[in-house]
Amino acid sequence: MTNRPRRAAVLGSPIAHSLSPVLHNAAYRALGLDGWEYGRFEVDEAGLPGFLADLEPGGWAGFSLTMPLKRAVIPLLDEVSATALAVDAVNTLVFEADGRRTGDNTDVPGLVAALRERGIERVPAAAVLGAGATAASALAALGRLGAGEVTVYVRGPQRAREMSELGERLGVAVRTADWEYGAEALAGPLTIATTPVGATDAFAARLTATPGALFDVLYHPWPTPLAAACAERGATVLGGLDLLVHQAVLQCERFTGVTPGPLAAMRAAGEAALAQTRA
Repeated sequence: MTNRPRRAAVLGSPIAHSLSPVLHNAAYRALGLDGWEYGRFEVDEAGLPGFLADLEPGGWAGFSLTMPLKRAVIPLLDEVSATALAVDAVNTLVFEADGRRTGDNTDVPGLVAALRERGIERVPAAAVLGAGATAASALAALGRLGAGEVTVYVRGPQRAREMSELGERLGVAVRTADWEYGAEALAGPLTIATTPVGATDAFAARLTATPGALFDVLYHPWPTPLAAACAERGATVLGGLDLLVHQAVLQCERFTGVTPGPLAAMRAAGEAALAQTRA
């Protein structure tokens, strides 16, 4: 797959903020893949079928997919991995050598890899804040880490039903709780926060003295108030860049066929890009 220059890109809407081009282009440089390039395209659900149909044949290795395309792409694929089907979300589209479009989800193994990098190999129980697509991936990842029970803090009965049903499909015991009690989650061994900017800020002032590990999937602005409060109390804290880099490494391996992907180079590029936004 690496014998000739190829293209890849991230698709979504909005997309201008994405760090994926920074990470993947850094990977191509580190791997010595001259002529490879990775870009970004603003594509919404309505425009996705036409975008894929209009692509020039050959030359494309694949696409990274962000919201709102992770579910919308599934009917347009020839094959979808078991992981992606389980969470109903594809974040990686690969053009195979025979022309087939295959879909995978690298968020789930990316979450697992990021936690294991920080020494979190197994968890007896855990909590998830939120109930969107990233929460679904978090639930699947926690199942791989052996969580006996996962408490998911949600807003509203519909979200509660959806997460309970997802837990049944994944074989993970799910208990749902009302969002207003989300600060209680931080007392457990691991909490994964999957909500938008500002959603968990109020919990920062309601922490217990010794919070467990926190994985907050946001990376800008960073640290979030919740991440800062947990770090001040000595907790292990992971951020969105940890997830972004680990899932991007797996995408890079799928696009290029080179294993292992250059984790250190991609992380350094992401850190440098974020440092510029904070300057």
